[in-house]
Amino acid sequence: MVSRTSSLKFFSLLICSIAIVQIATAGDPDIITDFIAPPNGTVDGNFFTYTGFRVLVGGGPPSTAFTVLKATLAEFPALNGQSVSYAVLQFPSGTTNPPHTHPRSAELLFLVDGTLEVGFVDTKNNLFTQTLQAGDLFVFPKGLAHFQYNADSQNPALAISAFGSANAGTVSIPSTLFTTGIDDNVLAISFKTDVATIQKLKAGLAPKP
Repeated sequence: MVSRTSSLKFFSLLICSIAIVQIATAGDPDIITDFIAPPNGTVDGNFFTYTGFRVLVGGGPPSTAFTVLKATLAEFPALNGQSVSYAVLQFPSGTTNPPHTHPRSAELLFLVDGTLEVGFVDTKNNLFTQTLQAGDLFVFPKGLAHFQYNADSQNPALAISAFGSANAGTVSIPSTLFTTGIDDNVLAISFKTDVATIQKLKAGLAPKP
């Protein structure tokens, strides 16, 4: 016969397991209304319209630098509670979107034009790469470090990324490591190098005057 103590332990374990599963599968919080209206604004068609991508229509690619145009909660408040967002990625030839993560969402990338080298690293340190052609889709799993690189020396590339969060977040690995004030000695030991090398890396990432 199962003791009362054993039953309580089993019940507690079951409750904890359910809670862990719920946390692991949670995205943006569900809302119980059709949408979340601004506290002091008028809700009409304009509220649900984002015009920040109009600059892409008829415009050429950026000349030298990789650029991102976002439609997230910060730029488009109507996304609050909707668990979706977009980004348009513009890659001049030879540019990269450095290794980064999105802690709150997977990323589904659609290559509109050009070619891209893409890849991500899983939690077992396996690297998965692909060369995308225009029309291809590639998914970067939630929270994993990934990158995109336009290796074409002549032609730009254009991609659209969709996220399952209104605020997927972006953690840039180079910026996080070398521009946030982590001690040079910690970084030097971690990368098995010297402080002088770390300082050179930091100088290379510092904003240009």
